[in-house]
Amino acid sequence: MTSTQIVVLIVVILAVLLIAAVAARVARRRSLQKTFGPEYDRVVAEKEDRGAAEQELRERQSRHAELELKPLSAESRARYSAAWEEVQVRFVDEPADAVRTADALVTRLIAERGYPTGSYDDQLATLSVEHARTLGHYRDAHEISERNDRGEATTEDLRQALVHYRALVADLLGEEPVQSTDLPRQQSTDDGARPDPARPDIAGSAGR
Repeated sequence: MTSTQIVVLIVVILAVLLIAAVAARVARRRSLQKTFGPEYDRVVAEKEDRGAAEQELRERQSRHAELELKPLSAESRARYSAAWEEVQVRFVDEPADAVRTADALVTRLIAERGYPTGSYDDQLATLSVEHARTLGHYRDAHEISERNDRGEATTEDLRQALVHYRALVADLLGEEPVQSTDLPRQQSTDDGARPDPARPDIAGSAGR
C-alpha cells in the first residue's frame, strides 16, 4: 500500500468516525427531546447553551434512575380520586382553601409514587423525566398557589390552578380522578368589578 493510499484510508476512517459521532449526538438529542418534550426547549432557553442544557437533562435522568418509584394500588387511586372530588366540591364555597388542599394532595401523591418532596425544584427535575408534558401545569398551579398564599389570586386564578393541578393528578394516577372536569367559573358583578375572591359569586360552568 502506497503512502497516498494510506493517507486516503486514514481520511476515510476519520470521516466515518466523525459521521458516526455526529449521528450519535443527533440520536441522543432526539432522545432527550422525545423524553422531555417542551421541557427540553425550556431548559435550552434558560441555559442559553444547548450542551449545558442537555447535560442537565441527562443528569436528571441519572437521578431519576436512582429513585424507587412504585405504581399506585387500585385502593390508592380510588382514595386520591375521592379526595380530588372533595377538592372540587370545596371550591364552590372555599376556592382559596380548595387550592391549598389541592397543593397538599399533589405533594402526598408525588411522595407516594416515590418522588422527592423536600424541594419544589427537585420535584420539578425528577417529575420532568416521565411527566414533562404536564410539568407546565404544575408550574402554573404552583405560581398561583403562592399568589393565593399572599392573598393576590382572584377566584378565576384559583379555578385555573385547580385545572392545572388536575392535569398533573391525572398524569400521576394514570387516569382521570373524577368523571367531570368542569369547575364553576367566576361571574363579574354588575359594575364590572370582580367579586371578592374569598366569597365568589359562582355561576355557570367552565368548558373544557
